[in-house]
Amino acid sequence: MKTFTHLKGYAQKLKKDICVLYLSYKDSRTPLFAKIVAICVVAYAFSPIDLIPDFIPILGYLDDLILVPLGISLALKLIPDRIIKENRKIAEHTKKNGKPKNWFVGILFIMIWILFAVWIGNLLLGLFS
Repeated sequence: MKTFTHLKGYAQKLKKDICVLYLSYKDSRTPLFAKIVAICVVAYAFSPIDLIPDFIPILGYLDDLILVPLGISLALKLIPDRIIKENRKIAEHTKKNGKPKNWFVGILFIMIWILFAVWIGNLLLGLFS
């Protein structure tokens, strides 16, 4: 249980870096590949819909506890340290009113779940026909 608490604390620390990633992917000095990774991580983190819904036992929290922190960690490693340091200072001085929502990514995940449900429905109909 102590490992779970440690992992959760680590994930919360990395989530604070979302603002830093947001500022970094807008920075013209950030390399293109790092921008692409940062954009994907920020878009997913700001999405109102998770790829794995939280109501699914255990699996629902995998993205919050593992996928998002790993993406943040990877993106931060790809961005040069001087850019990260500058954007950390900016992020500390900037007060945000909650996290923005990325409805495009949310709609994308809803469409994925609808397609998945249709696919499962077709499989079930084929079994019972």
